[in-house]
Order: sequence, then C-alpha cells, then structure tokens
Amino acid sequence: KRSQSFLFALSLPSNFFCALTMDLDLSPRLPKKVYGGDGGSYFAWCPEELPMLRDGNIGAAKLALEKYGLALPRYSDSPKVAYVLQGAGTAGIVLPEKEEKVIAIKKGDSIALPFGVVTWWFNNEDTELVVLFLGETHKGHKAGQFTDFYLTGSNGIFTGFSTEFVGRAWDLDETTVKKLVGSQTGNGIVKVDASLKMPTPRNGDREGFVLNCLEAPLDVDIKDGGRVVVLNTKNLPLVGEVGFGADLVRIDGHSMCSPGFSCDSALQVTYIVGGSGRVQIVGADGKRVLEAHVKAGALFIVPRFFVVSKIADSDGLSWFSIVTTPDPIFTHLAGRTSVWKALSPEVLQAAFKVDPEVENAFRSKRTADAIFFPPSN
Repeated sequence: KRSQSFLFALSLPSNFFCALTMDLDLSPRLPKKVYGGDGGSYFAWCPEELPMLRDGNIGAAKLALEKYGLALPRYSDSPKVAYVLQGAGTAGIVLPEKEEKVIAIKKGDSIALPFGVVTWWFNNEDTELVVLFLGETHKGHKAGQFTDFYLTGSNGIFTGFSTEFVGRAWDLDETTVKKLVGSQTGNGIVKVDASLKMPTPRNGDREGFVLNCLEAPLDVDIKDGGRVVVLNTKNLPLVGEVGFGADLVRIDGHSMCSPGFSCDSALQVTYIVGGSGRVQIVGADGKRVLEAHVKAGALFIVPRFFVVSKIADSDGLSWFSIVTTPDPIFTHLAGRTSVWKALSPEVLQAAFKVDPEVENAFRSKRTADAIFFPPSN
C-alpha cells in the first residue's frame, strides 16, 4: 500500500549496497560552521563525518541570521526545500526570467527552491532567523554538499571578471565598475546598516511559493499520537519543479512512530526540529545498527530497506524531511496498516513458531491505531 512517507527518501547508486557490508556509523550529527560574521552564520553537515551524504547525494545545511543580517544573493547547484526553524524575516526569490518575489517568512514556512533560482535572506527582527535546507546533489559539483554561487561580495562572480568585461556587459565606466566590484568586502553573509530600508514583502508573493506547515490542514491527525503535513504539488506548486516534496511530523509525549521501511529503493534522512526521543534502526540479518537519543538540531540517515522507529520523550518529538517522489512507498510493520495483518494466520504461526493463541494475540492488537501509537494508560 502506498502511504505518505514521513522521512526523506532518496534513490541510491547501485554500488551503495556493497557499502552496507562495512561498518556503518549512523550516529546523529550536528552541523559544522562553514562561514559567518556579525550578520550570522552558515552551517553544513559534512560528507567527511557522514559518508552517507556523499553516497546518497544528499545535501543538508542551515542558515542563521542575526538582526540586520543579510545572506547575499546567490544561486545553488542543487534543488532544495527550505524550512524556517525559528524567527521571522524576508526572503527574495527570483526564478529564471521572472520578476523578484519579496516574501515575508516565519517559523513553520516551507519554500521549494528549484534549479536556477536566485535567493537572498534578511532578518530585521531581534530573534535569530534560522532556515534549514535539504536537497539532493546528484547534479552538484560535490556529492553530498551544496555549492553556492554568490552574485556579490568578496567571492562574488563579479570579482572573477576583469573590469573590461564588467564594464562592457553593463555599459559602465571603469571608476564605477571598481566601486561596484570592490565595495562589498563581506563573504556570503553581511550585516547591513539599520538605516538602510530593505524591500517590503508584497501581498500575494507568498502564494504558490510558501506553505506554513504549522498552519496548513493536517494530512494525518491521530489523537494523542501525532500529526503530519505533507508538501505536494497541490499545496505548493513549485514542488513539481524541485522534483520532491517534504513533510513535517509531530508526535506527542511518549508516543511512538510505527516501525517501518521505505520499500522503493530509497534512503531516509531525518532532521529533528524539536523535542527529544529515542530512535532505533535495524538492518540486515536483524542487527540493530543504531540506538540513540536525539534532540533538536540532530540529523541522521537510514539506509534503504532498513527499519526505523521512534519513541518521543515527555516533551514530544518533531522532525522535517523531504521526499523525492510525490507518492513514495512506505511499509509499516505495526498498527492497523501493518503488513503482518495481511499475512495468513498459519504463516505467522509457522514463521514465529508459536501456538494459535499467541498468534491471535499478536494479530488482534493495534487494530485501530495506524502509524502513530499514543502512550498506554
């Protein structure tokens, strides 16, 4: 049965299965700071620490902007989905040969960013603005890592061209070219003067570009269990151009997410948005390959066909993920939709080598709950 996956699914290269015979380090990881200054910082998860990023062609990064911090205009070599983890601010988005969209963004917003889009990000609030980026890098310059190309700044594309080329392209004199190219000495993120009036978000620009996962209608809602919002081409049209959707999953305190696996040759990546809880992953030969306690900020990856389950602590657990197809295949091993429910009683008795009473007890449980299991009284 096709069901909405709650984890990021990505097709793996054919040689990845061989890598699974080696020891896997699936430990949850935090990102490392790549660059930054007074205006904020850019963080990324490194393929050197998490080799499955490279093997699965996955990119994961995070932008944190202080008040008046500006992430300079740039484009990327990879399609992404952005998710606002904290704060509020303004985003500028320019699709190829389109006019600029100036969008007000806030916590819970998801934004699809296809190939070729130019973006800038600005924070004019006291609270730090934090944005998560997840995407795939199979067309990127470096597997498992986003490469950004800056339009301005000390490493912007203008700095690579001679004054002659810049002058002729924009019909400018040499003095103006030198000011244009050399005035901004910041790299990637800068802090602008408070007196500079930045563009004001326009009504209507959010439509078709942004979906707030904390306000959108729920796709799954289980009392005392959990809730899911899935991004797709219906509620966020740009998902079709990006090539994958996304979802936000929130489970309540002490609730459990059913053990399950992606059965469409996909690996799964989970970023913990909030709360905390326990995660177990079981791989080939029934070996438990991960048992970890996770909390906000951690990212971990599940190899294809491996089974994963989570149990929230008292404060609940939430995670954000992207899915490479609008209708992924995910098999659950417990609950009303469990594959066990479809197997014949005699097969279960023989497979477990138990009597009919034990098999009946196993089958008769969890007949109402699906996917999320509230804590027992």
